[in-house]
Amino acid sequence: MSIDPETLTVYGAKAAEYADMTQGEAENRFLSTFIAALPEGARALDLGCGPGHSAAAMARAGIAVDAIDAVPEMVAMAQAHDGVTAWQASFDEITGEALYDGIWANFALLHAPKADMPRHLAVLVKSLKPGGLFHIGMKTGKGEIRDTIGRLYAYYTEDELHGLLSDAGLSPGESWTGEERGLDGAMAPWVVIHAHG
Repeated sequence: MSIDPETLTVYGAKAAEYADMTQGEAENRFLSTFIAALPEGARALDLGCGPGHSAAAMARAGIAVDAIDAVPEMVAMAQAHDGVTAWQASFDEITGEALYDGIWANFALLHAPKADMPRHLAVLVKSLKPGGLFHIGMKTGKGEIRDTIGRLYAYYTEDELHGLLSDAGLSPGESWTGEERGLDGAMAPWVVIHAHG
């Protein structure tokens, strides 16, 4: 499994707190843009779905959602949302070809070791339909660091991410940057990129 076990333990222990903190995710402007860009009857993957707020918003919009997370407590919460199919899986367990019109990888791949990122992106691109939309949100910076509550983070610059997406066969498009307080209480800069297969 390419997600650090200590990171999974932290999310399991803080699942309820994280669910409360991300309650407003369904109103996320990037999620609205993502949903609006998908065709009618679309199928999407919510990678690292957490408590399932985003997946639930997609389902309400008529999208068939596959939601995965490596933390059982998160999967249980995601499964409770109407229209969401959720199961426990790591990034290494993604399979299939040309399944999804869109992939929502919102602040999930940042917990995978940097050495594994090209491999993960290659599998995700394979599962994306030609021309499909790939959303990625990541914290920006350099290196791999464990935060104050024990989660392992892999940080990237915006240029570095653009290069990785292009190398994986995606065409990066719009990007946005900002800063937000995380589960550890610290402010962190981030980047969101929309790319197409």
